[in-house]
Amino acid sequence: MSQDEFNSFLKRHAGLIYKVAFTYCRNPADREDVIQEIAIQLWKSLDRYDDRFNETTWIYRIAINVAISFHRRERRHSQLRKSIDDASAGMIAAPSTEPNHGLELLMHCVEDLADMERALILLYLEGTDHATIAEILGISVSNVGTKLQRIKTKLGGALKGRLKQNTGEESNGTR
Repeated sequence: MSQDEFNSFLKRHAGLIYKVAFTYCRNPADREDVIQEIAIQLWKSLDRYDDRFNETTWIYRIAINVAISFHRRERRHSQLRKSIDDASAGMIAAPSTEPNHGLELLMHCVEDLADMERALILLYLEGTDHATIAEILGISVSNVGTKLQRIKTKLGGALKGRLKQNTGEESNGTR
């Protein structure tokens, strides 16, 4: 594949790559680093791509592995720094100019998930079928269903907790 063909390939799949990077990196600079690292790994892995499989499955597998590795590395370093840049948290609702508080709460809850859980819920929210998720993550189809059910329950509880916490903070602030 030529450089121009690879650039076209990256442009076709930019949304997928961005979503994976955004799921693991809230900081815009880190997100850009992950996107670049994903592109590098895709380029390095081109000769190992088997065209019998779906292109997006291959991209997801590489992108998620790169993002998880980066996230783990950064998490160790970030214990010394502030974890979330408050100014970038308002960008979650992009491209809308109105902040979407429900989406923001969900993203905070997703941030608290383990790396594999985060990958699972990302693929699920993308509308990826269980068989493809299993192929990307290297687990069984039945395991995908079981894990997704547990993650949904966990996210539901986390959302309720955050909503309760936010409601309590608002009412405490008005007293």
